Amino acid sequence: MKILVLYYSMYGHIHKMAEAIAEGIAEVPGAEGVLRRVPETLPTDVLAKMGATEAQKTFAHIPVCTVDELTGYAGIVFGTPTRFGNMCGQMRQFLDATGSIWMNGGLVGKVGSVFTSSATQHGGQESTVLTFHTFLLHQGMIITGLPYAFAGQMRMDEITGGSPYGASTICGGKGERFPSDNELAAARHQGKYMGGIAAKLNA
Repeated sequence: MKILVLYYSMYGHIHKMAEAIAEGIAEVPGAEGVLRRVPETLPTDVLAKMGATEAQKTFAHIPVCTVDELTGYAGIVFGTPTRFGNMCGQMRQFLDATGSIWMNGGLVGKVGSVFTSSATQHGGQESTVLTFHTFLLHQGMIITGLPYAFAGQMRMDEITGGSPYGASTICGGKGERFPSDNELAAARHQGKYMGGIAAKLNA
């Protein structure tokens, strides 16, 4: 059973979380998390001005996904950075091209889940995941989040991302902060939880 981990990452934070999601999926017997990126829409010179060129080299080996691939998986975990409390434009553009899949019901009954990142502690992580869920519902997917069975999201001893809606990380104003151990553990838990439900549905 293969589960797609589909994401966009500019500076590598979401990429790190995606790797942890895939690790969690792999803990489910017979399950495999497959990493794919959505296409980049920004010109290379713009990415260079934004200081993203070097960071993107670290995950350039991850294949770019095509819309036709989506229906070939038992479930999909979507990862996107927050842009003003919503998903990034690269992810939005990719999802907007899935009309034929929606028309044919290609994702109906498949499991879906979302994780995210934001620059600040209250920068729209929850609203990004919740507004992303509307896409999953329109496609007929079964939504899973990050249950409180992962006790790390109740921690008060450190700043951390994560909510019942999905794993998340806080990047800092200049992207200087990368996912903490607790945030990566949340991502692994979410991947394992979602993978376990997908396995039951596909049994």
